[in-house]
Amino acid sequence: MRAALAQLSSLPNACEPLMPGLYFEEFSVGQIFDHPIRRTITESDNVLLTTMTHNPAALHLDAEYMKSTPFGKPLVNSCLTLSFMIGISVNDTTHGTTVANLGMDEVRFPSPLFCGDTIRIETEVLALRDSKSRPDNGIVIFAHRAFNQRDELVGECKRTALMLRQPA
Repeated sequence: MRAALAQLSSLPNACEPLMPGLYFEEFSVGQIFDHPIRRTITESDNVLLTTMTHNPAALHLDAEYMKSTPFGKPLVNSCLTLSFMIGISVNDTTHGTTVANLGMDEVRFPSPLFCGDTIRIETEVLALRDSKSRPDNGIVIFAHRAFNQRDELVGECKRTALMLRQPA
């Protein structure tokens, strides 16, 4: 028993937060992240988010209605696309190093996304600046882009984040 406890005590503390995200100083303008996580969007994903947010729009929930539209089938809720665009990027960029998201701008969905499509996310660092009010932080502007399995751009946005600086 003591041997087992001794082995456990040599392992990293499971309560210590893992911080794979980058600090402000580790970003550079023009840096591009091609995030390795790919995600196939399911009907359950779409229905859960759409109903959870009380969005009754037929274009997300009514397959019969959508057969009569130019799309021919339900569209993935754009809020889900936005959530995946930012969420998939977090582990490689800002996990554990973000103080706060300050805003999302220029959100666009240039091509439709459907259940069954698989997305990949790309992030580019557009700008870096010191925080005027918080000297221990910096501000990073990211461009997030989502592509489907045919490499069609299905979503894009700019995100401004308040980031931790490296500890002294």
